[in-house]
Amino acid sequence: QAFFCLLLCVPWGSSCPPSCQCTERAGAKAVLCSSRHLEEIPKDIPKDAVFLKLDANSITRIPSNAFRHLSHLEELDLSRNAIEKIDRAAFKGVAAGLRTLDLSSNRIRSIPKEALLALNAKLRLANNPWHCECALQEVLWEARLDPDSVQDITCHTAPREEYVGKPLLQVLDAGVNFCSVRQRTTDVAMFITMFGWFTMVIVYVICYVRHNREDTCKHVDYLKSLPSAQGHAE
Repeated sequence: QAFFCLLLCVPWGSSCPPSCQCTERAGAKAVLCSSRHLEEIPKDIPKDAVFLKLDANSITRIPSNAFRHLSHLEELDLSRNAIEKIDRAAFKGVAAGLRTLDLSSNRIRSIPKEALLALNAKLRLANNPWHCECALQEVLWEARLDPDSVQDITCHTAPREEYVGKPLLQVLDAGVNFCSVRQRTTDVAMFITMFGWFTMVIVYVICYVRHNREDTCKHVDYLKSLPSAQGHAE
């Protein structure tokens, strides 16, 4: 019986990443990789992991399908890393079951809304050097943000200097709409492009008319210089 019990305990530990500690919390598998100087997400995380802590490391990027094989994952902690880039399909495969996603205290300036809007998880995005723009505004409106940390989503940079250093929620409550600003910018760009094409067409028509007029004048002058039919008869 003692040998049988030992066999039950070994498999979970043997499949644990060497830089992590694997244990159980309330009957669910937990993988603890906090403060392990990791620069990327381990590729050998057990498939039945429910809790995954990767906080306080040096991870800089979350690539596509990074957690796709972790179909049982419910809580993911990526806080206090150096994350700058998150791919659009970074959380593909875990969107349905993930309940908590912590991305706070990283170096994230922008994030594809597709990476987060498919999630049902409660998001923590505080303490990042956010560039306040339309994509971030859409995330704030549509994603499930942790209410305790939403005030700490601050504009590190923004289209206008007066928004810098202010909580994004406060800026939006004041009536600012970054998406409408982008739309106006797009409209102006389209107007300038259309005006440019229209100007080119007008210039071409004018040049064409002038060229034809000069050719016509030359042709008339040539005809006038020819001897008349009467002169030939004499």
